Amino acid sequence: MSPELHARVDEYLRIRRGLGFKLDDHARLLPAFITHLERTGASMPTVEAALDWATEPQGVQPFRWKQRLTVVRGFLRWLHGIDPAVPVPPRDLLAYRRRRPTPYVMSADDITALLDTAARRPRPLSAATYYTLFGLLAVTGMRVGEAVGLDIDDVDLDAAVITIRQTKYRKQRRIPVHATTVAALRDYTQVRRRLCPRPAARCFFVSSRAGRITTRRANAMFARIVAAAGLPPHNEALPRVHDLRHSFTVATLIDWYRDDADVAARMPSLSAYLGHVGPSSTYWYLQATPELLAMAGQWLQQHRGQRP
Repeated sequence: MSPELHARVDEYLRIRRGLGFKLDDHARLLPAFITHLERTGASMPTVEAALDWATEPQGVQPFRWKQRLTVVRGFLRWLHGIDPAVPVPPRDLLAYRRRRPTPYVMSADDITALLDTAARRPRPLSAATYYTLFGLLAVTGMRVGEAVGLDIDDVDLDAAVITIRQTKYRKQRRIPVHATTVAALRDYTQVRRRLCPRPAARCFFVSSRAGRITTRRANAMFARIVAAAGLPPHNEALPRVHDLRHSFTVATLIDWYRDDADVAARMPSLSAYLGHVGPSSTYWYLQATPELLAMAGQWLQQHRGQRP
C-alpha cells in the first residue's frame, strides 16, 4: 500500500498548494510518516501509528509533537474522504496550548546599538549586509524571510518601493519606503557591487559566499550580534529577529498617537503594509509598553465623548 500512499501524499500536497499553502514542513514530514508505516509493517495508517511517529523525537518541546500530529491529521482527514476506513486522530490528542512569547520591544537606542555592532563585523561585505538587512527590518516591519527573499529587481530605489513576492500567504505586496531608507539601500547596493561584482544569485542581500542568505542564518547572526551588542534581557529573554517586527508595530502606533491620529481608522493600512489579512492579526504584534499605554490613555482622554 505504501506506493499508493506516497502517491496520495503527492496529490494532497498538490491540491493544497493549489489553494495557496506553502506546506514546506508537510512535504518533509508526510513522506517520513509513510516511511514509518513501511518500517513498522503497518498495512494502513492508524491513530496509534500516527501517535507513535509524532512522538518519536526526544528532547523537544511538546508543541513539536503536536505540530507533527497536526500535519498527519490533515492528510488523514483528506484521505478519510476517499477511503472512510482510514481513521482520523482526535483533535484533542496531544493537546497543547502554545504560549505566546513575550515580545522584546526594542527601543531606538537598542536598534542603534544593534546596527552599530553589525557594522563593525570584521568582513566588510558581511558588515554591510547585516547592517542594512536588520535596519530594513526595523524600519519596515518586514518578515525576515521576506527580506532575504528579495531579488535585485524587487527593490526599486527610484520609485522608493519594495515589491515583496515571497510572502507568508503567497500574496505579492508593494511597500513604500522613506527617503532615508532609500539612501541606505543605495549605499548598500554600491558596496555590494564593489565587494561582490558577480553574485551567485539575483538576491538583493548577499552572504559572504556571494549567495542568498537563509532565514536560519539571519536568525543566528541576529542572535550573535545581539550578544555582542550587550543588549540587556527582558524577562530573562534576549530579542529575536522577529521582535523587530513587533517593535516596528508598536513604534508606528506611538507615532500615530503623537500625531493625534485616529489609530483605529489607520489599522487596516498598517495591516496591509505588514502583509496581514486583517487588523486582528496586527494586534498580535502589539505589546502594552508603558509609553504606548500612556500615549493611548492621553489620546482617549483628549477625545472622550467625541464618538457616538
